[in-house]
Amino acid sequence: MNFSELHSQVRYKTDQGLSNIIDILPDHSSTLKSAMRYALLSGGKRTRPLLVYLIGETVSVEDTDLLTISMAIECIHAYSLVHDDLPAMDDDDLRRGKPTCHKAFDEATAILAGDALQSLAFTLLADHPMSTNGGARRAALVSILAKAAGYLGMCGGQAIDLQTTGQSITLTELTQLHQLKTGALLCACAEMVTVLAPNLTPQQTGALIDYARLIGLIFQIQDDILDIEGHSDITGKPQGSDLELGKNTFPALLGLHSAKEELAKLHKQALQALTGLPYNTEALTAFTDFVVKRDH
Repeated sequence: MNFSELHSQVRYKTDQGLSNIIDILPDHSSTLKSAMRYALLSGGKRTRPLLVYLIGETVSVEDTDLLTISMAIECIHAYSLVHDDLPAMDDDDLRRGKPTCHKAFDEATAILAGDALQSLAFTLLADHPMSTNGGARRAALVSILAKAAGYLGMCGGQAIDLQTTGQSITLTELTQLHQLKTGALLCACAEMVTVLAPNLTPQQTGALIDYARLIGLIFQIQDDILDIEGHSDITGKPQGSDLELGKNTFPALLGLHSAKEELAKLHKQALQALTGLPYNTEALTAFTDFVVKRDH
């Protein structure tokens, strides 16, 4: 199976699983349920589930555990996008070429949809079917995802982003911002899988988490570059929206050419992080190239 086929398979599994989860929710609030479905199943690339599956299959973690982790992470990711798009945050009208959740429904419903998706993530980790090994480590999985999503991760990074919009910050500060806002959830993909992996040494675990940390920065820099060079009909959001809002981005701080050089440097470092692993890392190498070269 080539990389593109594997990506399609992971996306199908994740989408089908999430759709089934929403379907079985009771209908006491049909509008909220529709908003949750809209946020979860509006055409995302499923980059995080793909990373979960690639690492998980590399280190022999059960498929049922990978699906549960993937769905939980996507619930957190979807909730974060719904809230980031709100007028009080980034005030975006488009997401993946479609109206954002608060535009498709209303602001109050979007807030509740984000809240409900966040809690659904932890319900999945607590209750969704897992292997005997996975079930025994549910508390560790909840802890990892909670830290990655909260003050020590995504929420902390978003707060820094809001506080520094329109201000000058250093490269170190910008890197920290995105290691929290974008990178923490990608690191959690690796951390959650390695918790379930048999026979991993601390060094191997560290290499995989370091790889995921670098992927987080690569993902963000390419996002920043696409804000300048991407086509809105492909990226699904207006070109130059981050610059217009005065967001701190790598091209804004370094210049476009130097941002591309930083991207190339991190690309090499990510591949280097894989070299010491006693596994076939061909699929993870292809994933690295996919993140670097993506156009949306």
